[in-house]
Amino acid sequence: MTTIAPEVIKQPAAVSFREALGYWLKLGFISFGGPAGQISMMHQELVEKRRWISEQRFLHALNYTMVLPGPEAQQLATYIGWLLHGVWGGIAAGVLFVLPSLFILVALTWIYLVYADLPVIEGILYGIKPAVTAIVVFAAYRIGSRALKNNVLRAMAAVAFLAIFALDVPFPWIVVAAGLTGYIGAHFMPGKFVAGGHQGASVKSFGAALIDDNTPVPEHARFKWGRVIAFLLAGLSLGAGVLLVLVGNYGWDGTLTQMGWFFTKAALVTFGGAYAVLPYVYQGGVDQYAWLSGSQMIDGLALGETTPGPLIMVVAFVGFVGGWTREIFGPELLPLAGMAGASVAALFTFLPSFLFILVGGPVVEATRHDVKYTAPLTGITAAVVGVVLNLAVFFAYHVLWPQGFEAHFEWFSALIGAAAFVALFKYQVGVVQLIGACAVVGLGYSLLL
Repeated sequence: MTTIAPEVIKQPAAVSFREALGYWLKLGFISFGGPAGQISMMHQELVEKRRWISEQRFLHALNYTMVLPGPEAQQLATYIGWLLHGVWGGIAAGVLFVLPSLFILVALTWIYLVYADLPVIEGILYGIKPAVTAIVVFAAYRIGSRALKNNVLRAMAAVAFLAIFALDVPFPWIVVAAGLTGYIGAHFMPGKFVAGGHQGASVKSFGAALIDDNTPVPEHARFKWGRVIAFLLAGLSLGAGVLLVLVGNYGWDGTLTQMGWFFTKAALVTFGGAYAVLPYVYQGGVDQYAWLSGSQMIDGLALGETTPGPLIMVVAFVGFVGGWTREIFGPELLPLAGMAGASVAALFTFLPSFLFILVGGPVVEATRHDVKYTAPLTGITAAVVGVVLNLAVFFAYHVLWPQGFEAHFEWFSALIGAAAFVALFKYQVGVVQLIGACAVVGLGYSLLL
């Protein structure tokens, strides 16, 4: 049983909107470490220190943001902001969580495109690429160790890997099949599809919280059809309005229009966390539209890993590079074209996340501890392990055999990747520190050649 100090038994005072804004803005600048690190950071600050929300309510919100497609950490921040201060609280939390990373990533992408051919930059990227491969392999391991609790889920992960690796099955179909398998499995084998450990009776207590276990649902979080319709109309009108403007100016086949449509679909089908987004974005951005190359995709993930905010912000890199390479405003305005592409990618990727919270949040608050809502997530998460492993194989191929199997093997890249995985697995080295160290090693190696 957890011992609670007397000074934390009393419920904390109400949080002002201004105070909450300050925290969400700060979080936007310091939220390194990917989804796991960001969720851990919010838990430590909001549950343990500030006690704005209880452990049980936090985990309940996390369960359901994991069910949703898109970035669970950003959606969790939106959810908590919405619980605290209603619609504008949720919007502020969600926007401030991603805005700093958007600006930082746009600046880094511009530097990358202008100076990528410099020997110094090439050397840095040489060291970073195997580190990114190790990070993706470790992500597959980390998700799998949490999600694959039995042989049924392990088999689902294996089938998903074979489907996308050997049969080239589109990612959305894998998600649909896994979700249906989880839903059906919950009726016939409910014990095999219990969500991966976020809910349970053994939750800790850190003292009375502002939004405590038994705090009534606030009025703004109660389900009302009028609100559902109003939010849906507002969100759909915004998305459709911007898309119509793009169609009117550039046509349906225009680069920005296709980006808007593609990233809308990405936002709706990318279940399972940030790493689940990457295979779908790769299939579209590299294979289908050729906005960037496979090597550039790896570089973009490296930049995304070294900036704060959700990893899904790598879509801004894809949009920036796509706008730049397609010269959508002409060869004289490449930076503006890149910024337009990044903005369109970010808008259409994150807009559905706000709708999911504002429309679905009241239902979530009314459906605690119901396995039939979490079983599809369990199935999807199992499949995502296989999909992320496939992504790691793809990255490893491009890093270790950059000119194909018939060319030479990059043995030093293999050493960097192996060392990076050991650092992550055994020593729990932070992602930013790891990428920095590998960048230095890669630069040093390139200067010695």
